[in-house]
Amino acid sequence: MTPWILLRGLTRESRHWGMFPQHLGESLGAAPAICLDLPGNGKLNYLESPLSVEAMADYCHAELGNLGIVPPCRVLAMSLGAMVAVAWAERHRDDISTAVLISTSLRPFSPFHQRLRPANYPRLLRLLSGCASDEELEATILGMTTRLVAKPRGVIQAWLRWRRENPVSARNALRQLLAAARYRAPHRSPLDRLLLLAGAGDTLVDPRCSQKLAEQWQTGFAIHPTAGHDLPLDDESWVLIQIREWLALQEADG
Repeated sequence: MTPWILLRGLTRESRHWGMFPQHLGESLGAAPAICLDLPGNGKLNYLESPLSVEAMADYCHAELGNLGIVPPCRVLAMSLGAMVAVAWAERHRDDISTAVLISTSLRPFSPFHQRLRPANYPRLLRLLSGCASDEELEATILGMTTRLVAKPRGVIQAWLRWRRENPVSARNALRQLLAAARYRAPHRSPLDRLLLLAGAGDTLVDPRCSQKLAEQWQTGFAIHPTAGHDLPLDDESWVLIQIREWLALQEADG
């Protein structure tokens, strides 16, 4: 069965998916769901993060071979990971057959103030300054990225543990932010099968970025009425339903 490759966003690692990869696989007929960390994050925190999204994409391409995965695969990616998925599909066209991109924003389709909402600038500067405690860092990230988490304290404690086990350096966080800011997507979609998902309550990235991209690339799009940036954490069930229904339509169309 075709595997799903999952990519997270800025400074996040595989464990930040929680149980979502397992539930994704179960929802789609026991499809393998494999999480990749980007260089500088998670188990790869000892590496220097590339200064370009394209270099991150090339890393993912190489990892398919290292893991013995025969392409094409399917990709589900979020935020910075979604940018990487687009670059990956453009640079290595035989690697990816299908993609689901969550809460993404791409130049040249959306202005910078929509791709990263201005209200977040002071908070991000504080996070990158090294002045905030680990707990403040994770609480701030949760506040910026979610709207519907029922037990935020438990999530923050798990994130704190992962941060202390695999800390991401401020230097690598900045390099990832710069890579995201500099990336420019192709005018046409590099993917034939593409679904975009966004949350209307996203206060980090304006959901109009995903809507505009869907219009430009003439691809599938769905928006959650209340969820924030981290859709799988805010409403996992909704995400899984959107993917299943969209895939069923794709298969029906041949």
